[in-house]
Amino acid sequence: MSDSNQYQPAKVWQWENNDSGKFTNINRPVSGPTHEHTLATGKHPFQLYSLATPNGVKVTVMFEELLALGKKDAEYDAHIINILEGEQFSSGFVAVNPNSKIPALMDHSTKPPTRLFESGSILLYLAEKFNAFIPEEPQQKTECLNWLFWQMGSAPYLGGGFGHFYSYAPSKIEYCIDRFTMEVKRQLDVLDKQLADKAYICGDQYSIADIAIWPWYGALVLGHLYDAATFLDADSYTNLQRWANNIAARPAVQRGQMVNRSWGEASEQLLERHDASDFENNTQDKLSNNTE
Repeated sequence: MSDSNQYQPAKVWQWENNDSGKFTNINRPVSGPTHEHTLATGKHPFQLYSLATPNGVKVTVMFEELLALGKKDAEYDAHIINILEGEQFSSGFVAVNPNSKIPALMDHSTKPPTRLFESGSILLYLAEKFNAFIPEEPQQKTECLNWLFWQMGSAPYLGGGFGHFYSYAPSKIEYCIDRFTMEVKRQLDVLDKQLADKAYICGDQYSIADIAIWPWYGALVLGHLYDAATFLDADSYTNLQRWANNIAARPAVQRGQMVNRSWGEASEQLLERHDASDFENNTQDKLSNNTE
């Protein structure tokens, strides 16, 4: 039986800027800058422009892990980009990433400087540049890249699909939530089975595959993303839970989650990062403020 009140797509779609939830004010069907603004530049070769969303956390965790390995040339400045205010549409940001999505990175150690966008591309670039967190043996490296690109292809169903309709959409649509919940649970099952006999996604070696997947799927099952762990029965994915908790305990991961974060507990936020001492200073500042 048909419903005459059902939405019928127009022959040619026209933008009406209707309410589409939390991101209504920044959604638009065209690319390019909306305003002129020059990005800040710090003292280090690597200049990161980002926000502590899952895609942003991948890169700050990678930098903190590289520094923890003693890779001193991986020092970086992290500048916060407020995406709800449309800062990703500035002329300076668009020059680094024409797609206007965080994270975006400039490597000034090369001549001319190298621009990088898309989190998977950034992880791969840094892994190869510093010869870290990526296997050297060709077959193992390919397996690592399989899972890196799995994440890049799968997460839009989690974020733009499930996350949007479950958390951000102005109205709850059963069909959409059911469709994307089914797909996200299938993805969780894929990961849980992959981790059944492995410490990390690709085996015994922690890699950029883990660094890419954890901020999305690890955070999800630990209850830090979309407040959806109970809805998804996340505790039932025991292998994934074990992996997620083990990575969450890594100091570099804990630091990386703080960078460019502007929400949550004050102790979990470091709006901008320009030196390793910023973490310690940030804690001291907050302790001082709490005693005033």
